[in-house]
Amino acid sequence: MNKGLDESVIYAKKYLEDLLSFFGLNTDVAATSSDETVIELNVPSSHLNGFLIGQKGETVRALQFMVSNALRSNEYEVNRVSVDIADYKKQRADRITEQATEWVNKVKESKEPMHLKPMNPADRRVVHQLASEHGIISESAGEGRDRHIVLSV
Repeated sequence: MNKGLDESVIYAKKYLEDLLSFFGLNTDVAATSSDETVIELNVPSSHLNGFLIGQKGETVRALQFMVSNALRSNEYEVNRVSVDIADYKKQRADRITEQATEWVNKVKESKEPMHLKPMNPADRRVVHQLASEHGIISESAGEGRDRHIVLSV
């Protein structure tokens, strides 16, 4: 039996709300799907923002992983999930975009390759996107936590 997009969104929303209730946070999670492949879950701002985001966003990524795994385990068709706590990811993407613009401009001026510091996959995706928009070559290098981007002309 195929469990479609609507059922996946409803399940993911309820699963995350139940998970948050274990931490004493009873809240309404906004659940949408920007396309047919990713469920977006947005948790409103609360007194637990810092705890739920975690150091460098590690806790929010763990919550995302748990919801995605629950969907997959229960054979839901759509199981890719993006969890955001109080617009943390959006604000982080904006900051990364701002920083990446400076890096791209530096590479354009110097014509020298630039090795960036290691980043998580979401941050790398933002940099790759911006680099391609500006005609700069971006490649990921390294493994695991050392994975980073090299920008070049």
